[in-house]
Amino acid sequence: MATYLDHAASTPLRPEARDAWVAASELVGNASSVHGAGQALRRLLEDSRERIAATLGCDPIEVVFTSGGTESVNLAIQGLWHARAVGRNTIVLPDGEHHASLDTVAWLAKTQRAEVRSVALLPDGRIDVDAFRRTLPDAALATALFANNEVGTINPVADLASAATDANVPLHLDAVGAVAHLPIDFAALRGGHRAPTGLVALSISGHKVGAPVGTGALVVSRLAKLEALLHGGGQQRGLRSGTQDVAGAAALAIALERSASDRDVETPRLTALAERLRRGIRSAVPDAAFLGAEHDRLPGHVHVLFPGALGETLLFLLDQRHVHVSTGSACQAGVTEPSHVVLALGRDERDARSVLRITLGRTTTGADVDRLLEALPDAYARAVASSARGAARS
Repeated sequence: MATYLDHAASTPLRPEARDAWVAASELVGNASSVHGAGQALRRLLEDSRERIAATLGCDPIEVVFTSGGTESVNLAIQGLWHARAVGRNTIVLPDGEHHASLDTVAWLAKTQRAEVRSVALLPDGRIDVDAFRRTLPDAALATALFANNEVGTINPVADLASAATDANVPLHLDAVGAVAHLPIDFAALRGGHRAPTGLVALSISGHKVGAPVGTGALVVSRLAKLEALLHGGGQQRGLRSGTQDVAGAAALAIALERSASDRDVETPRLTALAERLRRGIRSAVPDAAFLGAEHDRLPGHVHVLFPGALGETLLFLLDQRHVHVSTGSACQAGVTEPSHVVLALGRDERDARSVLRITLGRTTTGADVDRLLEALPDAYARAVASSARGAARS
């Protein structure tokens, strides 16, 4: 039996979300049609939008359905860039962001001559708020992770949003990795700000909360100035034209609701399992180092540096024992590069190649943790020996 410990990459489909998706898929029509069949779909679509808005603390009109986190991030960053104030050509980009943001900003720098102001991370993976605030004046936009997807550190997003408000700079928060574990109140983070600046956009992805892959949303303030990437029928305030995925919206709505309702039980359960895992790793590998914040971190998120062993080698050795973990973001899977997040923490390239990300979720049990801990000592010993042989040959 496989032991799946990579919930930050994707978590299993919730049965309720699957049932909602199947039921909605059996309805025939287009939510933009004016006949009865179309309007029945429209009612289901808007009901789903209202339920999602209630979960995320925003107005229903502010929920723009997308195909997932990457599209949401691109719509936010590119849309804000193309709607930027005249003369503002700088994007504020903290170190250690997800590649959906890093690569989008890099593309804008290459093709649109955007200037990039980086913001250093603190040693525990948090964005330095003072440094963030200093980079904001006259920026076109800023983006930041709600919680770091690799090391699990939760950022002080209220302070980041406040700083953007004070500087009159539009801010996008990438909440793809956070939405399954943390309460999100978009309106509260905006703080009643009545301008197209401060926090104006927040991205989420469905498969991180147990909805189908290919579902997601971007919360866009009704006051935001944002250019669309897709043009056509003018759906969703003209921000994302195209026939809307009613089945995906229905599945996303119930997955978000279940995730929120489970949080009071799941957070302490996952926190306890993660601590059990850390204790076991310390016992098996005393020199292992845990990266990220000690307390302000996503529950169930364990990021470990295994000295003397390549993370990629450890991953494959554990995989042979049917224990599935990660070396970092799944979006970079198959690319043998050092973790840019670990480098941003001030570690060297050797350390950045020696990490595993182990993430627990709602289906994780104590037996899963035990199976990893059982497989780890042999896998680590073999990975260290492999690295030593490689060093000797070189």
